[in-house]
Amino acid sequence: MRCAVIGLGSMGGGAAASALRAGLEVTGVDPSERARLAFGNRAVARGADLEAGQDAVLVLTVNAAQARTALFGAEGAAPRMAPGGVLVVSATMAPAEAKALAAEAAAQGLLYLDAPVSGGAVAAREGRMTVMASGSDAAFAAAKPLLEAVAGKVWRVGAAPGQGAAMKVVHQLLAGVHIAAAAEAMALGIRAGLAPQMVHDVVTSAAGNSWMFANRVPHILAGDDTPLSAGDIFVKDLGLVEAMAREASLPVPLAAQALQLFVAQRGLGHGGRDDAFVIRVWQRFAGFALPGEIAANDG
Repeated sequence: MRCAVIGLGSMGGGAAASALRAGLEVTGVDPSERARLAFGNRAVARGADLEAGQDAVLVLTVNAAQARTALFGAEGAAPRMAPGGVLVVSATMAPAEAKALAAEAAAQGLLYLDAPVSGGAVAAREGRMTVMASGSDAAFAAAKPLLEAVAGKVWRVGAAPGQGAAMKVVHQLLAGVHIAAAAEAMALGIRAGLAPQMVHDVVTSAAGNSWMFANRVPHILAGDDTPLSAGDIFVKDLGLVEAMAREASLPVPLAAQALQLFVAQRGLGHGGRDDAFVIRVWQRFAGFALPGEIAANDG
């Protein structure tokens, strides 16, 4: 299969590497020269620079607007696709946006798989992302070699584009709330005088643990706010949760509160840092030191 991966960030770069290991002919696409160099194989700056005849394109951009530009913009990848090629779009977006992109693909004679992903950078590098996809049987069949290369589990959540996007929005409600809850628990433990590592170790061995607690709290313990997933992502994603909930006339008070916490992280100037460091919102209220800051002070 000749394919491209658009967006070589923490998820896209890992997915592209996994596709290479699986024997696919992969070209990476990213405007960032640093991302292209890190890919270490063929990489181009624009979709328009791809060789003609791409069988599949996996899109791992931040949002729907970026995906639309990357595919259908003046320098997009769609014209470089083979007839009947498949667009596998994994950006988190509103269901209506996924439907609109699928309609554009169909108008150009292309298949479309609405295929959001989860699992984080490590899962992407290891080729075991979780994919929650919707689309036609033909789209799933065309994308099968690529999906087998990058995913550990592929959920077929429906036949219509938009259903995959809806499932990802539901998932992001939980992800955002769990990260915020993990930060709140750590803040309370630190403020109460408990050793941060002890709080982590007890929780991860007990019933209060969550995947997000186990995954994100080590970032806090290490004092490393390098953005594997930035707080600003949850400003966007929890905004999608609120919008979808309004359309469904369904209250989502926990998601709304978590959204405001990530907005506060942005307001403090840390929205571009790791999402676990939403804990800085509580730090601003209470004035406690985070583990990395304690180590720096001791030094």
